[in-house]
Amino acid sequence: MRFKNDYWHFPSALTPRFCDEVIKYASSKKETMAKTGIYSAKKLSKEEIKHLKRNRDADVVWLEDPWIYRELHPFVKEANKKAGWNFEWDRSEPIQFTKYKQNQYYDWHTDENYKPYDRDINHPEYGKIRKLSMTCQLTDGSEYQGGELEFDFRNYTPHTRDESKHLIKCKEILPKGSIIVFPSSSWHRVKPITKGIRCSLVLWHLGYPFK
Repeated sequence: MRFKNDYWHFPSALTPRFCDEVIKYASSKKETMAKTGIYSAKKLSKEEIKHLKRNRDADVVWLEDPWIYRELHPFVKEANKKAGWNFEWDRSEPIQFTKYKQNQYYDWHTDENYKPYDRDINHPEYGKIRKLSMTCQLTDGSEYQGGELEFDFRNYTPHTRDESKHLIKCKEILPKGSIIVFPSSSWHRVKPITKGIRCSLVLWHLGYPFK
């Protein structure tokens, strides 16, 4: 599905002080290896780790602090309205603090779940899907090299076709404190870091399946 606005951005929306506080706070917690898909909720074997890292290699910390949600939620609400998506959503997942170090990356993927969450029926995420994704830049683009955020808004896996003609390099994310909001169905990637460290927050917003 294509939209009039593929993503919405807020340049330098978060203050440097807020960004630095989040980095300091998240860095005080234990990092874990980023997992995806079928690997998300299990202890991995060496072979599974090797397979996972073919697609993604990053370190993450999970945050559920109200002060961070309060800072971020107004932006996703505004983007949803101004971009014209008007998706119905009523819950956000835990916030992912992501740290990309040298040679780390996240290859082509979408954030959408292929079926609604089927956790405990009493869980507030039960029956819902990811509708909106949000990436918040905590480090300035001058602090690292590589790590470009790129999009491909076609409806099929980008690496199965010629991607060069369809790449969208999201330069709006580079200034510290900038925010990008986009539909969770969008294909995107973070290219390998060649120097420095890139820190960001990622947040997914849930609602019942589209009708």
